[in-house]
Amino acid sequence: MKQIILGTAGHIDHGKTSLIKAVTGINTDRLKEEQQRGITIELGFASMELPSGQRLGIVDVPGHEKFVKNMVAGATGIDIVAMVIAADEGVMPQTREHIEICTLLDVKYGLVVLTKTDLVDEEWLELVLDDVCQFVEGTFLEDSPVVTLSSVTGEGIPEFVRTLDELSILIPPRSSTGLFRLPVDRVFTMKGFGTVITGTLISGRVKKGDTIIIYPSGITSKVRGIQVYNESANEAEAGMRTAVNFQGLEKASVNRGEILSMPGALISSYMADVSFHFLNSNKKAIKNRTRVRFHSGTSEILGNLILLDREELNPGDTIVGQLRLDSPVALIKDDRFVIRSYSPIRTIGGGRVLNPIPRKHKRFRTEITEGLESLVEGAPEEIISYHISASAYQGVSLSELKIMTNLPDKQLDRTLQGLLSKKTVIRTDKEKQIYIHYDSFEKLKKEIYDCLDTYHQANPLKPAMFKEELKSKFPSFVSQKLFNLLFNQMIKDGAIVQEEDTIRLATHKVSLAVNQADVKEKILDAYVKGGLTPPYFKELGKSLDIEAPQAKDVLKLLIDEGKIIKAKEDLYFHTDAINDLKKQTVDFLVAQREMTAPQFKEIAKVSRKYLIPLLEYFDSKNITIRIGDIRRLRSAG
Repeated sequence: MKQIILGTAGHIDHGKTSLIKAVTGINTDRLKEEQQRGITIELGFASMELPSGQRLGIVDVPGHEKFVKNMVAGATGIDIVAMVIAADEGVMPQTREHIEICTLLDVKYGLVVLTKTDLVDEEWLELVLDDVCQFVEGTFLEDSPVVTLSSVTGEGIPEFVRTLDELSILIPPRSSTGLFRLPVDRVFTMKGFGTVITGTLISGRVKKGDTIIIYPSGITSKVRGIQVYNESANEAEAGMRTAVNFQGLEKASVNRGEILSMPGALISSYMADVSFHFLNSNKKAIKNRTRVRFHSGTSEILGNLILLDREELNPGDTIVGQLRLDSPVALIKDDRFVIRSYSPIRTIGGGRVLNPIPRKHKRFRTEITEGLESLVEGAPEEIISYHISASAYQGVSLSELKIMTNLPDKQLDRTLQGLLSKKTVIRTDKEKQIYIHYDSFEKLKKEIYDCLDTYHQANPLKPAMFKEELKSKFPSFVSQKLFNLLFNQMIKDGAIVQEEDTIRLATHKVSLAVNQADVKEKILDAYVKGGLTPPYFKELGKSLDIEAPQAKDVLKLLIDEGKIIKAKEDLYFHTDAINDLKKQTVDFLVAQREMTAPQFKEIAKVSRKYLIPLLEYFDSKNITIRIGDIRRLRSAG
């Protein structure tokens, strides 16, 4: 059976609550203050069974202008609206505002209910009916049924119920396979149960035992019990008025406006990209950064409306813009919202969310407004490509795409596979399922190439750049997995060469200038002549009158070429001298099995200044091993 929610709307004291009581027997004014004052302040709830057997959940909303924010909260998730108009008063200010709100929230089905017919005569009733017809002209209620009735006498109530039954047939069934979301409209404590949260389940389903997160607070709890229309149930699905009982959750930790969902399903943000319609009923234009009240789901949040392509917005205009909010909110694409002015408070417009987790946009950027406009009616492939492209080098995860596109899981996966096969997008992290656009991938490859080229030009004697140094030249959000993917592709393309922990362009070769070649020859000659008693490098640089930076670059080149060996800081030997000493040392140990420092001194014929560094060098290279005061061949144990 379909799950359908009926919501009331209309001016204060036009008989909304009396109507619900007449058809269900339930007084939805549950608060003492409501009953004393005779007005609805908070949302009221009821349910009924239609003649066809269809169950109908009912949300009764306040009509007073001071409580329109509660009306907006109640209108979230309704399928049918009963626009209630009192026959003795006709269309009033809140009637007009409520129909604007329902239009902005994209309510598609409804009926007009003319109440209190017992207070007027036939002639007056005809005049009011004409007024109502003019009122609904051009709105979603233009061709909807109009029912006249009296909640006092009962006249017209059966026709009202029959009309609801006929409308319920037209309502398309909701999918229960989507993302579970339940906007909180009431929180209370029940003795023996603890904290209970109620709301209209707008999508997906929830079961007893499920772990739930409250967004945006991030509080996690487990579902202890579920009630649907005041009856215990093991699960609830989209379209049901639902009460959820949580384990160990304090009432004070949950507020109306928050939303229940699964762990990791939503992402809270202080911004939203939107398609916004500024109502034609507004008297004057509004300016960029106008302070507004943002209503979405059951929440009301203050913020600023950013006009991206103009300085002011005229009545009747529809634009793409950005909302920057004072508090975080958890939305998904296509969520409907209502905007009310900061002061004096009235409904001025609304629309739908295009991107629930955007970046802060700069104004008057054509590519930004055109990109957002593509999200309004774009095909799934176009929307996904836009988001992945806009993410640049950071990429977009699958979980982010779910709320940025609001596509069913199978359709999202199918579209992504199509984009991958066309190589429009590239998956950079299989585990986290992160995607980057092909254009961004190619641009990053070029930046890596340019970075290496610049490095080689600045350091012609260095054969390569350390990978970590290269990575440090890019933003921290460029992941290591993306770098590895880029390096592998560039190696495959023959653009770069990787050697251990260094990277160089494939075309790079160390080239010496004339003066550098001369320095190289001088340094190498000094170490050849020095043998096992070379000068320390600082002394060598001074004696040859070579500038320290240049001398170090040339020395590094000689080490990379394998012509010079570093024994310790500032002490270097020619490779031939070390290899010759190594052979003598090994021959001695093979014959004698062990060697003392004095014996090594006889072999090397050096002073203690060089003796200790040479012994420690052979130890560090696993040629010898020190055991007390003697040394043995490492391989000989």
